[in-house]
Amino acid sequence: MASAIPGPIPLPQSRYDLNTYMGRVKHCAGISDPSMLLNSSADVETAKTLISDFKNGKIKQMTPELWRAKRILDSTIHPDTGETVLLPFRMSSCVLSNLVVTAGMLTPGLGSIGTLFWQVANQSLNVAINIANSNKSHPLSTRQLITNYTLAVTASCSVALGLNSIVPRLKSLAPNTRMILGRLVPFAAVVSAGVVNVFLMRGEEIKKGISVFDQDGNDVGLSKKAAFYAVGETAASRVINATPIMVIPPLILVKLQKGFLKGKGVGIQTFTNIGLICATSLVVLPFALAVFPQRQQIHVSKLEEKFHNLTDSRGNKLDTVEFNRGI
Repeated sequence: MASAIPGPIPLPQSRYDLNTYMGRVKHCAGISDPSMLLNSSADVETAKTLISDFKNGKIKQMTPELWRAKRILDSTIHPDTGETVLLPFRMSSCVLSNLVVTAGMLTPGLGSIGTLFWQVANQSLNVAINIANSNKSHPLSTRQLITNYTLAVTASCSVALGLNSIVPRLKSLAPNTRMILGRLVPFAAVVSAGVVNVFLMRGEEIKKGISVFDQDGNDVGLSKKAAFYAVGETAASRVINATPIMVIPPLILVKLQKGFLKGKGVGIQTFTNIGLICATSLVVLPFALAVFPQRQQIHVSKLEEKFHNLTDSRGNKLDTVEFNRGI
């Protein structure tokens, strides 16, 4: 994010009002736009230079060119380190990176092996995205990463296989109801494992705290309470993000298979499934991402006592600080 670029002059968080939900929706639509992946390394460096010039007083006001530079950095670089996030794990790649594994998980009639394969693939992608975008106050060791990954995969596979075994036995339900429940099994597995994944991968943040910053971007200390807010909201956002993408397409597909797709080949049904997932992701993802702000302000009274009487570089008492929630 552009906030990682150093300089004494604070950068506007967005051209939209991030205190409102619709403002955050418009902002998230910009940084999750897949066209941002087309920016080259030279574009990123040019954007860094422009933002640095603004934050150091060489440019006096925001211009359309500066807003685009900020958008490039918000969708490309890590907010804590300022380093470029690997392309498949950027926010702007979210739809494309998740498209294949989501389509795989939502494929009707998967057997046990297929279910296991796609759940492992999904958790592998989740772990990679977590590592690339998490708050960097306390990076995990290789051993911790392997342990957490193993537990997350175990949770997702256990839920998926368990529900796939249970749903067909619910003879008291109508066949159509059992079919719909079966199509929603991947959603239950992804949500449960996603929450486990977040708390496992970011447990060190809760134990040790995350960095909080004043309005000028200066690090003012570590806060465990801020970490709890950050990780808790990220876990909730995983549920919110997954709900439309993993619920709407399979339900529409069930309806289409009784009408337009009835009797059609596997290829056409698969193409339709992928199209539904892609369209839903592009339309709905910004609304899901916008539920919680990415860079969030919090009143110092909600944090540890050591933050209650802090002052900024100008000697003014700090009433609020901010932290990076992570994704």
